[in-house]
Amino acid sequence: MDFQLTEEQTLIQDMARAFGDAELAPNAEKWDLEKFLDRSVFEKAAELGFMGIYTQEEHGGTALSRLDSALVFEQLARGDISHTAMMTIHNMATWMIDRFGSDELRAKYVPKLTAAEYIASYCLTEPGAGSDAASLTTKAVRDGDDYVLNGTKTFISGASWSDIYVVMARTSDDGARGVSTFVIEKDTPGLSFGAIEKKMGWNAQPTAQVIMEDCRIPAENRVGAEGDGFKFAMAGLDGGRINIGCCSLGGAQAALDAAVAYTRERKQFGKEISAFQNTQFKLADMATELEASRMMIYRAANMLDNKLPNAGAACAMAKRFATDTGSKIANDALQLHGGYGYLSEYGIERIVRDMRVHQILEGTNEIMRVIISRSMLRQ
Repeated sequence: MDFQLTEEQTLIQDMARAFGDAELAPNAEKWDLEKFLDRSVFEKAAELGFMGIYTQEEHGGTALSRLDSALVFEQLARGDISHTAMMTIHNMATWMIDRFGSDELRAKYVPKLTAAEYIASYCLTEPGAGSDAASLTTKAVRDGDDYVLNGTKTFISGASWSDIYVVMARTSDDGARGVSTFVIEKDTPGLSFGAIEKKMGWNAQPTAQVIMEDCRIPAENRVGAEGDGFKFAMAGLDGGRINIGCCSLGGAQAALDAAVAYTRERKQFGKEISAFQNTQFKLADMATELEASRMMIYRAANMLDNKLPNAGAACAMAKRFATDTGSKIANDALQLHGGYGYLSEYGIERIVRDMRVHQILEGTNEIMRVIISRSMLRQ
């Protein structure tokens, strides 16, 4: 076991940190207030290879490992969680097309996705199918050389803003084995979007329903074989859970850094509050919990890279722990700021709001416990 990053990984980490500090952090508060997702940031990220991090090189991907991507997303999230989370979703959807799509489909979409000419959204959840994702009811019916899709997806990040929608739809009634995956372009007739949801956090990115009403797409826009879509969706989510855990790592690190700086400056009872043992113990616990989360995320990413049989359970463990712990660290940082932590100008309350949803999406943390326990009981 080697816990030391390679020289290349350190350079990747430094590059991502510099990008987050220069392009994300200075604008995070403004984007949150204005509810604005800045496409130019994605284009700049593409120039560094961040829009196809673990996609193959053939069509413009960077072909880095899941551990490498974890290093990138963690550092980007220090700057802004909301933009970084959208990048992770785009990377997951792009990887799915590149990994499971035909050569023609890959050539058609992946070069534009890795260059950020197109941004992709991932469409699995439905109004009646959340944790029980296999119960989805969106249908795709074959009609000659086309498929006609009908149904509604909900809580879709980037809905109405993204250019490409990777949609899981039912092609038969055979449960999870009856789900297939499709790529739908934004301007396709029959594709529309619901009203933008008003949310607690992730305000920079739009969230809305994706609605398909007799939405006709060419059959070649199916990803892989009929019936394999749920398997593809779950494969994407293993990496997605690592990615969202990384967003929690970055957000928690930003909150901890702010708390350390603030407690060194703030004086009460004649001395800096960092001089009080209560403050020191709190900071020590926050740092310890963050480091434990980081080790779990990195290890799960490494297991995914090495295709170990229990990687899925490890991803679920890491996601559950890092997102729960990250939210606690951010909340503790707000508490150390006192009343000032509740004000938007200090940035802590935005981190708390942005990180709360991490315990819900990419599979709720309750579902993570189901995955973990099933893995244990199978052994």
